Amino acid sequence: MNRFPGTTATPQQSDGHGDAGRTEQHEQLIRAWVLLWNGDYTLAERIISPDVRVRAALLDGGDGSAVNGPAGMVDLIGQIRGAFPDLRFSVEVGPIIDGDHAVVRWVANGTYGGGFPGATAALGTEVRFTGTDTLRIKRGLITDYWLNADTLLLVTQLELATV
Repeated sequence: MNRFPGTTATPQQSDGHGDAGRTEQHEQLIRAWVLLWNGDYTLAERIISPDVRVRAALLDGGDGSAVNGPAGMVDLIGQIRGAFPDLRFSVEVGPIIDGDHAVVRWVANGTYGGGFPGATAALGTEVRFTGTDTLRIKRGLITDYWLNADTLLLVTQLELATV
């Protein structure tokens, strides 16, 4: 049965685990993904493919193509957490799982610790921002990561100086 009227989308074929097994595997992976973003870097090797592709407009102006493998993801997360050492991500909606994709809507809360270029907010300023992660999962690893974050909300809270 097509779950998307007007399209040709159909459910993915089973990977041998069955739909319930794949869903549970993806849900466990999402839990580990959130823990990784919350600073448990030991999970990166277990959940990130060496060939991961990151598709995101990053705060440094990059497009994510320079992020390579688990170590690159740890570096990316570490850069963000460097400005917000107590940053905590939690899932607001999801995970929504469809075949080899999982989507989560998240919220991040933390305290500004300094080091964000152009920020004029006082150290200790509390921040809250949201986003959506779309992940492609193959053989139990995240192979593709699309990020859509409300960076305008974040930089507004950081009182980013304009040129």
